[in-house]
Amino acid sequence: MVTIGVTGHRQLNEVKRISSGVDEALHKVKKTFPGESLTIISPLAEGADRLVVWRALEFPDTRLIVALPMEMDDYMTDFRTQESREEFQAMLARTEEVIELPPRISREEAYLAVGRYILDHCQILIAVWDGLPARGQGGTGQIVNEAQQRNKPIAWVFARNQELDASSPITLGKTQGNVTWERFPPKIENSDNK
Repeated sequence: MVTIGVTGHRQLNEVKRISSGVDEALHKVKKTFPGESLTIISPLAEGADRLVVWRALEFPDTRLIVALPMEMDDYMTDFRTQESREEFQAMLARTEEVIELPPRISREEAYLAVGRYILDHCQILIAVWDGLPARGQGGTGQIVNEAQQRNKPIAWVFARNQELDASSPITLGKTQGNVTWERFPPKIENSDNK
């Protein structure tokens, strides 16, 4: 079993291109670890978290573990619409385990704690990210930086985040949805192929 952690932006643009990059990352994991099932650890935040989970659940025998940064009812207040809350509930129905982390002093500390929990429990991180520093404690940039410090393999799917003064997410142009690999292990060959 291969355990994949997820981090990424909540607002995405050109979702089709990003989905293609996520698919590429997941297929590479499957090729690198032939015959292994996937376990995905995610807080199921809007945007990248859910996108990666939906794409991963396309593979048979994929397990979903949800790590929540705070108590569930409180967490759901961060979702912008009733439709988003319903999607979250639908995804919980596919979950094998839900882990509520202990309360923190602030929401930022709670999000940092859940990001670190994911790093502690995953073998590979899929980051849907624009490469920019985190805008606050526990943001995608900080989690990716900590993954790099821990020498975690990372599949980085390029996706531009929303600008601070913009009302909608923007694009990275032709690189939107491209994937790069950091410390990713080479393909593990079946011993029968030698």
